[in-house]
Order: sequence, then structure tokens, then C-alpha cells
Amino acid sequence: MMRIILAILAASALPLSAMAVEANADAGGDAATGATIFNARCIACHVIGAGQKGLLAPNLRGLVGRKAAVTGFSYSSALKASGLTWTKANLETFLAAPGKMVPGTRMVINIGDAHQRADVIAYLATLK
Repeated sequence: MMRIILAILAASALPLSAMAVEANADAGGDAATGATIFNARCIACHVIGAGQKGLLAPNLRGLVGRKAAVTGFSYSSALKASGLTWTKANLETFLAAPGKMVPGTRMVINIGDAHQRADVIAYLATLK
């Protein structure tokens, strides 16, 4: 049942080809692989289309380099007070253990594998 739900959600997302996904040149990860991981693990809650409003989680377009909790989503008070800027290093730490980095955040899903985190971060960096 969960696979069917994820397949429907993935099919309703923007097509990857339309987002011009290209591999990250640095050793930080592969954006194309990150897109696949993102579509399997993150798109059920997060949106990435320009101007889209997320119901369950914020839009991640333009995430890398922006301040945390500033895009008009109803963020937790913990994330609002964090003062974070979403650098690749901060995303690495946050995605490994969101609740450890920002106790009280509503983000409860983590990406335990360091290679997968690097790939997802490389992908997120392409979403401008």
C-alpha cells in the first residue's frame, strides 16, 4: 500500500528532466542519485516547485544558502529560534539527526547513510 502511495506522489511531482538535474562536480555527492533518493524518501512531505506551498513540510527550492524557517511555512518554534543558515555542512548534520541538531523540530525523518545524505544535499543545491 505504501509503495502505491509513494508512486502516486512521485508521479504527481515535477518531472526530474524538467529540473535539469546534473551531477555535482565536487566530491559532496551526486545530484542525479540524490534526486532519486529525494523522490523516494522526501517528496511525500516536501515540495520543490517554484511557488508551491507545502502542506506537511516546507518547499525546499532554494534551500541551500538560505536562513532556516523564513519561507512562509508554519515552522516549529525550535527551528525559528535556531538561527541556522542551510549550508551544506548544516544540512549534513541536520539530515543525519534533525532532533539532535534542533531539539523540538518537527522534522523526524533522517537519512542515516552518509553517501545518501551527500547525494540529497547535492540535489537540493541544484534547486534554485
